[in-house]
Amino acid sequence: MYEPIRTKSVHSMAEPKPDFPHRSREEELDIRLAGHLTALLTVTDELRTLTPDPTLDDAARRLAEQATRLRDGRAPLRAAPTAAATDPTHITALHQRAHTLAGWALVVATSRDDSAATTLAAERMRSHATALGLGSS
Repeated sequence: MYEPIRTKSVHSMAEPKPDFPHRSREEELDIRLAGHLTALLTVTDELRTLTPDPTLDDAARRLAEQATRLRDGRAPLRAAPTAAATDPTHITALHQRAHTLAGWALVVATSRDDSAATTLAAERMRSHATALGLGSS
C-alpha cells in the first residue's frame, strides 16, 4: 500500500554541526527578560524625570541591577530622559506602558523561574496599577 522511502531525509543530510551558533531556551529567555527590564527601566527613568519620587529611584536601581545580571555583567544602555511638560495624559501613558512592560517581564521571569526578577516585575506592575487607579492588581 505504501512505497518505502528510498532517498535520504533532508535532515540526515544536513551538516552535523551547523555553521551558526544556537542558543538554549534559557539563554533566549535571559535575553528576552533583560530586554523587557531594560525597556521598563527606560520608562521608569522618564517617569523619574517627570515625577521625582524616591521609590522610582529605587526601582530604577533595582531594574538596572537585574538587567546587568542577566546580561553577564554588562550594564544596560540608559537614554537621557526628556524634560517634557508634566502633562497628565503623558504621565498616564507612561504608567500604562510601564505596567505592560512589567507584565511581560513577569511572564518571562516566571517561565524562567527567576524569583528576583519575578518579585521585582510584580512590584512594578502593582505600583503602576496603583498609579493608574487600577487598585491592587
